[in-house]
Amino acid sequence: MDGILAVWKPEGWTSHDVVAKVRRVLKMKRIGHAGTLDPMVTGVLPLCLGRATRVVEYVQERPKSYEAVLQLGIATDTEDLTGTVIESRASISVTEAEVRQALTGFIGEIDQVPPMYSAVKIDGKRLYELAREGKTVERKSRKVTIHEINLLDFQLELDQPRVTFSVVCSKGTYIRTLCVDIGKALGVPAAMAHLTRTMSGGITKESCLTLEQIEELQQAGKLNSHLIPADEAITHLERASVSESIGRLALMGQKVGLAHSNIHLDNMRNEQLVRLYNEHNSFLGIFQIDFVSAVFKPIKVFSA
Repeated sequence: MDGILAVWKPEGWTSHDVVAKVRRVLKMKRIGHAGTLDPMVTGVLPLCLGRATRVVEYVQERPKSYEAVLQLGIATDTEDLTGTVIESRASISVTEAEVRQALTGFIGEIDQVPPMYSAVKIDGKRLYELAREGKTVERKSRKVTIHEINLLDFQLELDQPRVTFSVVCSKGTYIRTLCVDIGKALGVPAAMAHLTRTMSGGITKESCLTLEQIEELQQAGKLNSHLIPADEAITHLERASVSESIGRLALMGQKVGLAHSNIHLDNMRNEQLVRLYNEHNSFLGIFQIDFVSAVFKPIKVFSA
């Protein structure tokens, strides 16, 4: 079984729990997920099955989208409502215009400090391990990109208002931290109340199956038809085609001359990755442009 299985992760499950469950249902070990979700978070979790595990790292590089509920007036040690409250303030007063202005201020490349309750490693130890020991350590900020952010709903009349927004962001963005930083921009404590991932690897909710549906379809022998081909999740890579005979060489892991492909090289850069196909539209693998040797170098070959 090869391809990408789009799972709708339920609340209360870790990403590892989902992988373990699907491994038992499918009776196969070669499964990897493309992007961890915290237990309280629901939404799109692409699972790469079989040979599709070879594209996990490329799927993870693509932007992701979320819908988040921001709680104003409360700050916690985990930056979401699962943590211990470290500050609480009532009678928060903000306007819709102020909220919109605050959100807009985060569009583009921003600096983010990873939260203590995260899987980032410092000196060989995960931050959440240190946090559970009651320790706080200095973390370096990281560059992330907010491609798009939109206000969806708000309850500003509450003592501790709630704001719902959607966001499209780069890999490595912590939405919990974004919520805290939006609160800071508004001059109030804040935490993430709820989060749903609505898109990952170009896969949306409409393509997702629940764990119950996966089990039913597998028992009925119909799950294969719901798998997404591996190359459909990496369409951010440029596409190139070669003849069937040249494609056979590529499938053997050989370098392929750039001149044998149909790709326009004017806009390409050295060491750029491409999806390579044969003339019958069969996916051959991920190859890298080498202008010095004028070849495509094999990176991940998808031989039969």
